[in-house]
Amino acid sequence: MTQARLEMVSGKERRSIWGRKDEEFCADFCLVSKRVLEEKEYSIFRYHYLLGADWRLCCRQLKMDKGVFFHSIYRIEQKLGRVFRELQPYPLFPLDEYFGGSVRAPLPPAYRNLVKMPALPKNGALRPPLRKVA
Repeated sequence: MTQARLEMVSGKERRSIWGRKDEEFCADFCLVSKRVLEEKEYSIFRYHYLLGADWRLCCRQLKMDKGVFFHSIYRIEQKLGRVFRELQPYPLFPLDEYFGGSVRAPLPPAYRNLVKMPALPKNGALRPPLRKVA
């Protein structure tokens, strides 16, 4: 069993809250995975990642070929990795921001027109525009 922890919330109020971050993360992880994956993908995900079955047992239970199983695993990891990174308002990845990040109050109205940093593209390189885009 885990313990409830007292956490300080930054901002002008400077208050503290009680939370169970480990359970909250597990619940978020499972619910987001179930919402994003299709039924067949979720059954593979559940057997392999949540229940801890190796590939032989998964292939036997799901009546799949080894190659099909591993290609499915790679697609699941890619799909969930992107979703965990881009989840709004608080992503599940990186973990240090989830567990140790600060909770911030919403921006004042004067700052709402700021441009947000774009999500990382598939090739992993951000390239700023060299000239003004109309």
